[in-house]
Amino acid sequence: MSPNYMRSFSEGCLRPPTVIGQFHTLFFGSVRMFFLGVLGFAVYGNEALHFSCDPDKREVNLFCYNQFRPITPQVFWALQLVIVLVPGAFFHLYAACKSIKQEDILQKAFYAGFYMFSVFLRIILEAVAFWLQIQLFGFKVNAIYMCDVGALEKKFNITRCMVPEHLEKTIFLIAMYTFTVITVVLCIAEIFEISCRRLGILKSQ
Repeated sequence: MSPNYMRSFSEGCLRPPTVIGQFHTLFFGSVRMFFLGVLGFAVYGNEALHFSCDPDKREVNLFCYNQFRPITPQVFWALQLVIVLVPGAFFHLYAACKSIKQEDILQKAFYAGFYMFSVFLRIILEAVAFWLQIQLFGFKVNAIYMCDVGALEKKFNITRCMVPEHLEKTIFLIAMYTFTVITVVLCIAEIFEISCRRLGILKSQ
């Protein structure tokens, strides 16, 4: 791929054809990623080290932590961000290969429909991620986690584990749910903007 294609692709990703899309990129790219990258590491970075059970033995702690966290929140949210970016990136790659200018995307029905479809896919992926987050993490992190250690062939089957900084994790969970809701609302608003521009209710940029 030539440098011109790469430049068009990067410009398309950073400057979508709609005003709301540009705001979504700013919100998604700066606020959400910064929140996850910086604060997420501060809250979850040392969780495995401070997760302790009774009795406080390494094998019990590791077994129960793996049961408590089938997937770490940072990994889940990072995967969510990458996957949600795929539809838009695919569209802008197509636009770059076809040498379609950003200001011309909404002028033709096929391009506008293709772009709108990519936004619909973002909404679906965000909704699926929202549901998975509920299944994996719930809405609250309790201070005590009751771990089933029967598979370790111990005399006891249930042990108590202390979850470090559970209140901070609960706040972070709610924040990530909120970010997902905001991005879905922005995607819906972007579809509305595209429709209004196609109908001539809003003037083109």
